[in-house]
Amino acid sequence: MAEIRFHIEPKDIPPEKAARRLGLSLDRFEEILPRLLSRGFPPSDPDTGNFDLDAIDTWRSNRHRRELPANVQALQSTGVVSERLRKMRG
Repeated sequence: MAEIRFHIEPKDIPPEKAARRLGLSLDRFEEILPRLLSRGFPPSDPDTGNFDLDAIDTWRSNRHRRELPANVQALQSTGVVSERLRKMRG
């Protein structure tokens, strides 16, 4: 009986791949990791040393949003809503 194997995309990745996800060499990643962690970058798992890929992607997506003042975020959202309402009303 043949065994069927499925390709599994890892969600926990070693430091080399975490560095590559950020477009960095491993040496550069290790050099700046303390600063990244101080800015909320997700730490590695204490047992495996691997990084959560989804958490890295979420951090990357949110890092600039957090730096915008709240009123700028609200204005951006208000503009989108206003434009959509205007289009709906014709």
